[in-house]
Amino acid sequence: MAASETPPFICMATPQPLTLRQGRSLHGNGRGAARRGARWLRSPKLGPQSPAMVGDEEQERDFQRFLRRVDDIANLVQGLSSPDSAVNAKAIAEAEKRLHDQETNKEEESKTTVNRTVINTRASDVANAEAVNADGFLAMLEKDAKERAKQRKRNEHLANALKEKGNDAFRKGDYVRAIQRYTEGLEKLRNKQELYTNRAQAYLKVHEYEKAIGDCEWALKARQCYEKILQIDPQKESLFKDCMNEVNLEEKRMRDEERAMKEVESGNLAALSIKELLQKLHRPDQNVLYYAGGIRLLAGTVKDCTEQTLFRTNNGFSILGDNEIVRGGFCAESKNAAEVDLSVSLLLLWQAVCAGNEENQRLLLTHPDVSAQLPKLLSSGVSEIQKETLALIYLYSENENGRRLLVRHLDLTKWLQVLMMFVNSTDAKASSAMNILSDLTQEERFKTQCRVMLSTDVLPLFTQLLTSAKLVNQAALARCIGIMGNLCADGVIRMQMAECKECWQACLKLVDEYFDVSTSKYQQCLFAVLGLMMNLLLESNVIIQYFAVDISGRCVSLLRDKDGRIVTRATGVLSRILPASSSAVEEVVKGGVVKKMIKFLKAGGETTCNYGIKTLSICTRSNRQAQEDLVKSDKGFSVLLKLLDSENEMIVGNAALCLGQCLVVPGAATSLLNSSVVMILLKHAGGNARRTSVQENAAIALGKLCVAEPRHIFQLRKLNGLAILSSSMKYVQSI
Repeated sequence: MAASETPPFICMATPQPLTLRQGRSLHGNGRGAARRGARWLRSPKLGPQSPAMVGDEEQERDFQRFLRRVDDIANLVQGLSSPDSAVNAKAIAEAEKRLHDQETNKEEESKTTVNRTVINTRASDVANAEAVNADGFLAMLEKDAKERAKQRKRNEHLANALKEKGNDAFRKGDYVRAIQRYTEGLEKLRNKQELYTNRAQAYLKVHEYEKAIGDCEWALKARQCYEKILQIDPQKESLFKDCMNEVNLEEKRMRDEERAMKEVESGNLAALSIKELLQKLHRPDQNVLYYAGGIRLLAGTVKDCTEQTLFRTNNGFSILGDNEIVRGGFCAESKNAAEVDLSVSLLLLWQAVCAGNEENQRLLLTHPDVSAQLPKLLSSGVSEIQKETLALIYLYSENENGRRLLVRHLDLTKWLQVLMMFVNSTDAKASSAMNILSDLTQEERFKTQCRVMLSTDVLPLFTQLLTSAKLVNQAALARCIGIMGNLCADGVIRMQMAECKECWQACLKLVDEYFDVSTSKYQQCLFAVLGLMMNLLLESNVIIQYFAVDISGRCVSLLRDKDGRIVTRATGVLSRILPASSSAVEEVVKGGVVKKMIKFLKAGGETTCNYGIKTLSICTRSNRQAQEDLVKSDKGFSVLLKLLDSENEMIVGNAALCLGQCLVVPGAATSLLNSSVVMILLKHAGGNARRTSVQENAAIALGKLCVAEPRHIFQLRKLNGLAILSSSMKYVQSI
């Protein structure tokens, strides 16, 4: 049995918490009500004599017992009103038990025919009256508590249903309806915490910050409330993190605008000049150069957060909507020199007002003209416009809030294709485009959007770039390959790529060209392609089977490379491609792969050893020549015995598998007579490895060892290991 493998995904990067409002009981304090009932029962109005006036100690004790019962019932009522589900359930069970006991006692009392001697009839009448009232009072309390518990259960069910309806509306982006459903749920159950937090999140989405803060009882300066949220429900950390992020951004916006207002009131020249420049830019019917010059002056004036805020508070973003000439400058249509200058000036202005300013970034990106034109500007063909568009987008992609704005407010389905085209550039635009793509791959939503056009648009372009590796920016291509490899973490993307015949052909062509182009930049492309191939080989399909012989052959050739990183990844590809084809196994064995793997295992690091022993275990599983080659190359199995002492269970399991498979070679088991192999295998077979395959493989090897060379049984008997051997024979017989 092969050591079970959870193949690692190859990282492709290349060098370069709310205090909730508690609902109050409509019945008031249970203990207070009970004691008021007790005082009423003690009142002289109840009869000519109260229990305290009767000199009968037994009557007094009976009455004190009654008071204690009242206290017990008060505690029970409080339990039934508790928001703690465990306390509530315990109280319901206790109430039902009391009612059952009371009914049982009544039945027993009805059967009693013994007459008691009455010493004081008036006193006994009072006591009887008290007993009747006490029982009635208790029964009423218990009945009321039980009814309220049932009602709470019904309300809980209704509140949960409304919560789910609210969640559904929230997911669809209908935040107003979500707020309505959460509010209806709170009308059913006022102390349901999730409804407050969910409604607060919906309020944040519609920018009702005060209501959100009121729901969550968040004060903008009370950060400890966040920790309380996590204590209430740690599983909602991501949701609450988003809430806090929105609140923090809103707090920052308010502080910035307050500071900016003070600057205006103090007569700050920069503040006044921004206002004046914006007024001039709103003048209609000026020529293109007038607006381009004014916008560049404005961009040069905006140097810090206060000036960015003044631009916003003076309605600076409206110049895109109010002025047709300026709006035209932000289009990707063909332009003359003056229009290009206006477009570049606008892009420089947006960079100045948005750098590090989340509120300005949000306002710009939600502007319809901007969201529609950005991808077109990237494809405009005008180098200066493309350069500044990339710089603007990078302002967003380099931080988490900016990336979230991009994926929430833009359709990024074409961006992978558009940005990938910059690999053909020989200047800084290629590096900027790859930086943006590398940042965007951190967002799951971007990966999801990439699925849409991957097969039809992205993969054809990608394969073209691979086949033209000599002609493009190789440093950018290496990063592009790495980005595609990282996108393979998405199962849908990985499956589409692994089924693309042209993609595999392009990868093989790049490997072939590596032997002709021995530059460091091309070496980075090869390193990235091998990593990409390893990730794609997590899939299994007929295309992979078709290319298995070609891929494995290229990898065997790469085992001679001087770069250890290349050798390690080539070995990794072998360990994943060989299970797909017996023909591939036969070819690599003929090519001397066993001897090479033994060499690497003697000197390689843990990663190389992991891939190398996996490759050997695949080759020796069904290929007799591989078994014989291993016995010849690893005299006395010294390398395998060393690997069996590894702390890496994957290595140990495959080493045990490989050893067991080679014991069919005549003399192999005999060569181990003077070794500690029995003790080592026994330790693993009877050990507590996390992977059961390690134990099984060791037990199988131990069984095969004793079958092939019975003299090993003497050592096994000395170690009291016959029970394990007996168990291992079951595995031997099953293979």
